[in-house]
Amino acid sequence: QAAFHSDISELILCQNEVDLALRNLHTWMKDEPAAKNLITQLDSAFIRKEPFGLVLILSPWNYPLNLSVVPLVGALAAGNCVVLKPSEMSKCTEKVLAEVLPRYLDQSCFAVVLGGPQETGRLLEHKFDYIFFTGSPRVGKIVMTAAAKHLTPVTLELGGKNPCYVDDNCDPQTVANRVAFFRYYNTGQTCVAPDYVLCSPEMQARLVPALQSAITRF
Repeated sequence: QAAFHSDISELILCQNEVDLALRNLHTWMKDEPAAKNLITQLDSAFIRKEPFGLVLILSPWNYPLNLSVVPLVGALAAGNCVVLKPSEMSKCTEKVLAEVLPRYLDQSCFAVVLGGPQETGRLLEHKFDYIFFTGSPRVGKIVMTAAAKHLTPVTLELGGKNPCYVDDNCDPQTVANRVAFFRYYNTGQTCVAPDYVLCSPEMQARLVPALQSAITRF
């Protein structure tokens, strides 16, 4: 990644997530009062948040720091233990996470596992209390199938199609600038990168030259 893209999409987002948790953790931990009904009038009614337990985070290669650290912060803030499996495709980031995170986190409730598909498969043979996966629908099905054996809840952030609908009232150059920016952001390796545009023939005649101009400037 270019330095600018790394700052915006990786480092700053991770720092913001850490700051958010540090500022609000005390509030998040508090019990919330709950409304009473006829049966519970004499009871103490409240909502108490409890951790799931052991969380497995399987992070991808396109934003290897952001999509490792952000879910990690949330899982730890909620009181969970975490096993983090970074993508083997991002060798340098994988190495940094494995070397740096254990210096600052309690290793009795946190671990980094390195390796490829074989190691991921072996991890999925074990019972976790929650699984967070970012990646392709193909691998997402494998993760969900493994989780179903233990009724483990999952968060699957999967890739897909991202169409852009352009209304005739839109300014074509503004649209073109935004489409080109997100199509090429991080060399197009982003879940919100536009795949195709839906518009009227009239808008197409105006939008194509605007896209040519935007892409040339980009």
